[in-house]
Amino acid sequence: MIKKINLALFLLFSIVTIAQQSTSSPYSFYGIGDVRFKGTAENRLMGGVSVFSDSIHVNIQNPASYANLNLTTYTVGGSFNSSRLNSFTANEKAQRTTLDYMAVGIPMKKMGFGFGLIPYSAVGYRIRNESSTTVNNETTTTIKRYEGTGGLNKVFLGFGYKINPNLNVGADINYNFGNVQTTGIEKISDLQFGTQEVNTSELSGVNINLSLMYKRKINQKLDAFGSFIFSPQSNLRSKNTRTNSTVVYSDFFDPQNVDVAASESSTNNIKLPAKATFGFGVGKSKKWMMGTELTFQQNSKFGNRFNDIQNVTYKNAFKFGLGGYYIPNYTSFSNYFKKITYRGGFRYENTGMKIKNETIRDYAFTAGLGLPLGGTFSNLNLGVEYGRRGTAKALLIEENYTNVILSLSLNDRWFIKRKYD
Repeated sequence: MIKKINLALFLLFSIVTIAQQSTSSPYSFYGIGDVRFKGTAENRLMGGVSVFSDSIHVNIQNPASYANLNLTTYTVGGSFNSSRLNSFTANEKAQRTTLDYMAVGIPMKKMGFGFGLIPYSAVGYRIRNESSTTVNNETTTTIKRYEGTGGLNKVFLGFGYKINPNLNVGADINYNFGNVQTTGIEKISDLQFGTQEVNTSELSGVNINLSLMYKRKINQKLDAFGSFIFSPQSNLRSKNTRTNSTVVYSDFFDPQNVDVAASESSTNNIKLPAKATFGFGVGKSKKWMMGTELTFQQNSKFGNRFNDIQNVTYKNAFKFGLGGYYIPNYTSFSNYFKKITYRGGFRYENTGMKIKNETIRDYAFTAGLGLPLGGTFSNLNLGVEYGRRGTAKALLIEENYTNVILSLSLNDRWFIKRKYD
């Protein structure tokens, strides 16, 4: 197992060193950034559905699933994103490679627990806007540039307990931390210098998730699944600093300060909304499963880091996921392709964010493979997510994105008492 973890850590290090910016979405300007986490690769490739759990995969969306583990499981996942950003006036392309999660799940008879790290949200954009006005035959050009970096990470510890063969309960606690920096620069052609505003926020806070998982046989072949996850409302403490200064303009996003005009600090709480997820599914053990999930989030109480951001409001959010998997024959010795897990799904999300009275929606189709590694229970997961977010109406931006998703799930037995020394 140690060799497997070292290999996974090496791949993880490669992912992190390649990743320079974990999102390219202009919508990451708002709130705590672009919420990227959609679950492990196994769940994400089924439209984000997490109603199902087994004994060899970590399901970090539902902590009650840890009680189903039979093997110690280490998992790490990352993705490559290619986006095309469309507006009525221009089109741009962006690419990024990011770490999505790393986690360990450990079984202990009727119990199980898990821990790990999730890069939860990200801020990353560069926008340049140039406009001209003519007065008395004299043309003045105004250049505005916006840049944002940073994001929010989660360190979590979860616990699951099997009350009886049909019902599991679970809970996890998350410590959220991170920082976000946004920069805005304005330069008028007739003036020697430009003006710059830099906003920095240090974020921290704790939240919990409570969950249930239920499984019951319908008949000798079919099983029914149910799940429930509830996240109470919590707070993020945001320590904010705003600095206004005069700068020498540069096209390379590295202006030189000439004079700091003003600097101010503030502290406020950002509400992380309450969220409830209901899941239902049906399937045949180690053969196939179809499931769906509905998530309701009270985004109407959400806010931004700074209260003076205009043209954005928040409404209650809704997400729907549908997906499943199929294994032709998991015990096949002669045909490797029959042991592959084939996954697919669809998700639709009303993010609850309205900009210039336009609702921002996100939907995607997913498909992928779970490839067994040798004669072990470990596997390599590979898949694709193709989706669209936002709209080009009201001078906004429509994002068409493709995510190539890769993960490793490594399994071993720990805490085995030796019979011989």
